[in-house]
Amino acid sequence: MEDRTSSDSVVSRRQVLQTIVSGVVVGIATQTGSELGFPRRSYAQSSLSPEEALQELLVGNQRTVANKLTSLEQDLAVLREHTVDKQEPFAGILACADSRVPVELVFDQTIGRLFVTRVAGNMVTPEVIAGLEYGVAVLGIKVLLVLGHSGCGAVKAAMKTTAVPGQISALYQHLQPGVARSGGNIDAAIEANARIQAELLRMSSPVIRDAIKAGNLRVEAAVYDLASGKVSMR
Repeated sequence: MEDRTSSDSVVSRRQVLQTIVSGVVVGIATQTGSELGFPRRSYAQSSLSPEEALQELLVGNQRTVANKLTSLEQDLAVLREHTVDKQEPFAGILACADSRVPVELVFDQTIGRLFVTRVAGNMVTPEVIAGLEYGVAVLGIKVLLVLGHSGCGAVKAAMKTTAVPGQISALYQHLQPGVARSGGNIDAAIEANARIQAELLRMSSPVIRDAIKAGNLRVEAAVYDLASGKVSMR
């Protein structure tokens, strides 16, 4: 028998996300980032355009695939000193918590360059939206990339929906839309999930939506191949 507390928690999370997606959260749906109480940007944000920011990620991944990393050559002590009181990332990444997806290495980026959120299944929840809104409204990131990956255990589990301990099954509801579009194929489910989560980001947040409309942000989906190290846009 399913634990009632866990079941109630799942229902609650679903209701919260559905409320945000429908755009009727009181005090949020019609407000901009500044109106929500975010501080004004006090740092020099990236001079890259959204298109240039995305290209920077992909070129960095090409260096990783070619085993020609440049980020490791930089003086980390100097970088830490430079970023103690400020951060100026040019991109935000929503990635899976999987240990085989080291985001900074995947894109050959170093301290202060990427604003990273990680959760099993690279899925959108109210908490994830809140964090990424900060990256957009305060830090001025130019691109948000939802990064799925091959062999994703969370997506596999959602396809099987087998009994699991604790609250692991709370992940399933967020991943089922991608599974439903997969025709039973794990690779198709991973790709569909990345695209769906990217679309949720575009729909669910007035902060993100307004930044896109103003031409200051792109939200895209991609999949990282564990075997080759390559990131492919989806």
